[in-house]
Amino acid sequence: MKAWNWPWRRVPEAPERKEESRYGFVSLHTQSEARWTRRDYPALAREGFMRNAVAHRCVRMVAEAAASVPWLLYEGATELEVHPLLALLERPNRRMAGSAFMEAVYGHLLLAGNAYLELVTASEERELHVLRPDRTRVETDEAGWPVAVAVGEGRAKRLIPLGPEGALQLQLFHPLDDHYGFAPLEAALTALDTHNAAGQWNKALLDNSARPSGALVYAPKEGGNLTDEQFDRLRAELEEGYSGAKRAGRPLLLEGGLDWKAMGYSPRDMDLIEAKNAASRDIALAFGVPPMLLGIPGDNTYANYQEAHRAFYRLTVLPLVAKTARELSAWLSPTFGGGLRLWFDADGIEGLAAEREALWSRLAAATFLSDDEKRQAVGYPPLG
Repeated sequence: MKAWNWPWRRVPEAPERKEESRYGFVSLHTQSEARWTRRDYPALAREGFMRNAVAHRCVRMVAEAAASVPWLLYEGATELEVHPLLALLERPNRRMAGSAFMEAVYGHLLLAGNAYLELVTASEERELHVLRPDRTRVETDEAGWPVAVAVGEGRAKRLIPLGPEGALQLQLFHPLDDHYGFAPLEAALTALDTHNAAGQWNKALLDNSARPSGALVYAPKEGGNLTDEQFDRLRAELEEGYSGAKRAGRPLLLEGGLDWKAMGYSPRDMDLIEAKNAASRDIALAFGVPPMLLGIPGDNTYANYQEAHRAFYRLTVLPLVAKTARELSAWLSPTFGGGLRLWFDADGIEGLAAEREALWSRLAAATFLSDDEKRQAVGYPPLG
């Protein structure tokens, strides 16, 4: 008896499989959109300050130049040469001198857009400490006004009130945030990622025999594929004779039927050097550092190095120091009795020596001014 051919008992036939070509398929993988660095402090510090030479140098230049500017203290119109506030800024705590302390403050401002300071008082001794921006958050009241900063997480979390005898938040202007500042490095994020990607591409190019990746195509006139023996021999010859930086540039001898097909752009096609220089200029621009001071080619904004150096102090360093001086004065003055005003000594800045000498020469030639008027013009009290 013939068995019924029930549908559920049918065994599906295996699909016909064509003979696969082991060596005749090339797969290209492209990424549809760019990858960008996260916009938080750890990522910006890691990808910018720690892995990018241009951003690292810009932050160091601005922070070190601003930290080296000497402080002046006034009570009304009288300059105070000795005062506990000056001593505190000269030695903020047992671990850091004044220049190192201010360098950390300016570094946090440039990388995070925020800097947090804490005043600690114990047994009539005071210390200043810098708090890391990624470990500090602003706490607000019911109306949304900032009243304190929270440091740490969980059980280690502590609240420090904002104001005298507490904490101070320094922040750069942010158009879309009421409580946190905007980091200059974040404005140059596209240029930063471009510069880092160009460096990684160069390194990968050197690791891959200093030539763009490509494929060996076997296309004989009569068709066919390489045999296993031919394939293994060709692979061994490529690995032994053409891999590594020491063998870069060695000509490749191809047998009949083999052809080299490049699968990428050459450094010349990509104009990689100019792309890196353009990204470097954008990073320097975000930090306010003239590219001429960094040795970046293609920038002739200033006539000479001295002009660029003077512009660096006048347009970047001194405005940052002045902003910090006003904030520190408002924060620390009530603790030390009030009526105190911090400012900076422009005469002690070596970068402005040429400008200072030109001013003195003009005043010395001004015969219509008295000696006391000349002294007041350069910031000194009259002799009488």
